[in-house]
Order: sequence, then structure tokens, then C-alpha cells
Amino acid sequence: MGYCHCEDCRHWSAGPVNAFTLWKPEAVEVVQGADTLGCYHKTPASLRKWCRRCGGHVLTEHPGMRLIDVYAAIIPALIFKPALHVHYQEAVLRMADGLPKMRDVPAELGGTGETLDE
Repeated sequence: MGYCHCEDCRHWSAGPVNAFTLWKPEAVEVVQGADTLGCYHKTPASLRKWCRRCGGHVLTEHPGMRLIDVYAAIIPALIFKPALHVHYQEAVLRMADGLPKMRDVPAELGGTGETLDE
């Protein structure tokens, strides 16, 4: 769990930062309304899905990382415990919270693993 500051996520979430939760694909199941999901493949790295009925953003598949980002705000019982910030060099809202600030994503997910100053 963490915060993404990239321009794509900011635009998609209509906010200055996007709170994410990452899951293995086998741990994610759409149990209602799967037939109403629309898809937008903005980049090869992300397949964004939203509800065509209400317009709500639901999740983003990241095939290259073999992970799915289910937006923290749509999991009512989730206790959100962020561990890091990604793409912090693109931040328009600085957050001095003591969490690691990554230039891109952790090395184990294909990024540089480079951290930035808060």
C-alpha cells in the first residue's frame, strides 16, 4: 500500500495523489458488476477499469508487474497502511510523513529502487 504521484494516476484519480493497494491477480475477484466494467489501456503498463454504470474507478491491472491496484478508497473495511511513495519526483503535493519516497518503483517491481529526499 502506498501513494502514487505520477501524472497518469493524478489525472485518473482527479486528485494530487493516488492511494493504492497492490494485490496478486489471484487474490482479486470482482464479485458483482464485472459485466459493467469498462477498460482503458492508456499505457502498456496499465489497464484501468471503471464502472460504466456509475463511472467509479475500480482497479488498474499492471501486467508487467503481475499485480493489480485496487483503489484503497473502494475497499470499505481496509485499514490503509501506506509503506511508501512512488514517482515522488512528479509530486504536486509534498507529504512529510517519514515514508520512503521513490523516484519510480522498488527494484523488485522493475524500477530503479532510487529514493528521494522528503
